[in-house]
Amino acid sequence: MASSPIIRLVPAALAVALSIAGCGHSPGAAAPGTTSAPGVGRVTRVVDGDTIVVDLGGRSEKVRLLGIDTPETKSPTKPVQCYGKEASAHTAELLDPGTEVRLERDVEERDAYGRLLAYVYRTADGLFVNLDLARGGYASLLTYAPNVAHAGELSSAVDDARTRQAGLWGACGGPGRPAA
Repeated sequence: MASSPIIRLVPAALAVALSIAGCGHSPGAAAPGTTSAPGVGRVTRVVDGDTIVVDLGGRSEKVRLLGIDTPETKSPTKPVQCYGKEASAHTAELLDPGTEVRLERDVEERDAYGRLLAYVYRTADGLFVNLDLARGGYASLLTYAPNVAHAGELSSAVDDARTRQAGLWGACGGPGRPAA
């Protein structure tokens, strides 16, 4: 007796549902169905607090740090925001030109501006740069589904910085305020 088309689809549908739900997905690991590392490269410059330029095997890539948002310093449509210069300076301290970094992708490769989306780790010591910026109060949380592999730990770090009034939380009362 042949099985019905619906019965044949159940295993595939179940596999998709489990993948979406993240079954077996451990915290800190790449999200299911993602490419975990687009590569290792060297920082060539820091654009602002949440955007860097990385040389990936001779190809220059503008990289937007996933999961966080630092105050604006370079937007053509917004004024410099409170704590933006400090956030940019901190990113520059963490990622001197020539610093080797490992880039970890989430689900989407690029944003609407063509920037590579990544979680950034210094290879020398494994520092998770996105998380460091959140913990230090240099960034607020900014997540866009489906890119949420580290949303929990980034959210906790931002909440802790806000509670401690660290960085932009103490100096500005929160993100989005114009610089004085």
